[in-house]
Amino acid sequence: MQTLTLLAAGEEGLNPLIPHPVEIVLSLVVFGLLFLLVKKFVAPAFETTFADRTKAIEGGLAAAETKQAEADAKLAELEKRLGDARHEAARIREEAREQGAQIVTEMREQAQAEAQRIVEHGKAQIEAERQQAVTSLRAEVGSLATGLAGRIVGESLDDEARQSRVVERFLEELEAAPGGVS
Repeated sequence: MQTLTLLAAGEEGLNPLIPHPVEIVLSLVVFGLLFLLVKKFVAPAFETTFADRTKAIEGGLAAAETKQAEADAKLAELEKRLGDARHEAARIREEAREQGAQIVTEMREQAQAEAQRIVEHGKAQIEAERQQAVTSLRAEVGSLATGLAGRIVGESLDDEARQSRVVERFLEELEAAPGGVS
């Protein structure tokens, strides 16, 4: 019991909250070895992994920026083409309107020319029929005049020259009259 008392008395001088100096030194050595092992083997592996990830992310960002720039360029080109196509379509529509107006004008001119030709042909036909009617009337009036003159004079006007002179003189008198034949 005495030994227990001595141990208890010897322990009274030590503070249970402060570790023994041997434990402090041993803990520092183990901590130093763990620190060196982590620094030598684990940290470089993490660093290479972080560096690879950083490069992959930066490469992905660069690729994304490149793709975005290409997409923007293509979009601008497509918008330009669309604008050009719209201008071309407007130009074609305008040309079609002009051609339509020109065709309408040409068709009107052709219709007017055809109408004029028909009118001229009609006038010519009417004039020909009029001349034919005048000639027919002259012949008929001439034969009637010759027959009447023969009855009045009492002699036959069978002689062609005489008959012709009588008819011409009669027609000239008719034309000279105020309401005569034209």
